[in-house]
Amino acid sequence: MSKIKKRIYRSDARKELAAQTKKRILDGAKRLFQEKGFEDVTIEQLADAAQVSASTIFSLFKSKRGVLKVLMDEALPPDHFESLVRKAVQEKSPEAHLKVSASMARQIYDAERALMDIFRGASVLAPELKLLEEERELRRYKRQEVTIKLMVEENALAKGLTAVQARDILWAFTGRDMYRMFVIDRGWSSDQYEQWLGELLIKTLVRAS
Repeated sequence: MSKIKKRIYRSDARKELAAQTKKRILDGAKRLFQEKGFEDVTIEQLADAAQVSASTIFSLFKSKRGVLKVLMDEALPPDHFESLVRKAVQEKSPEAHLKVSASMARQIYDAERALMDIFRGASVLAPELKLLEEERELRRYKRQEVTIKLMVEENALAKGLTAVQARDILWAFTGRDMYRMFVIDRGWSSDQYEQWLGELLIKTLVRAS
């Protein structure tokens, strides 16, 4: 075996080992956060659960907050999220745009559901995690600009609504708390939530014909 092939093999093996270590840490963190709550879990406990050193966790995630951030960000794979965004842009009618927005909210929160209460509680208790939540919400708000911009270009906004108001409504209605109240607290199915949300967005934001 050539030296180049040996180096490639070793590099691939190291990447695979790192990926397995990262997954083991995330799996253990998810279980511990659910059992004990974010605030009561220490880095040392995360390390013990994954059978790694505390320094490994710091190296990969920087902090306990970093572990939770990755858990939330990876709940819905980035490539799947981007495919939903592309689908929304490709739809022709404002009604179709908004139905995709409802579907996107449903899929994101379905994926996050196991961590939703952890993240919500941690945001309330820890200022740095509240900042993380604010960053995530700002990112979501920015991503929704394309939907409202397309509706403005098509003169499809409901009478009396400004673009800013429409964007605020879309952001609020597709928020995590709305999903939590209906699906988790009141027991709606995800299908019921998605259908209701799509119809609500259309009724509220689309100009009557």
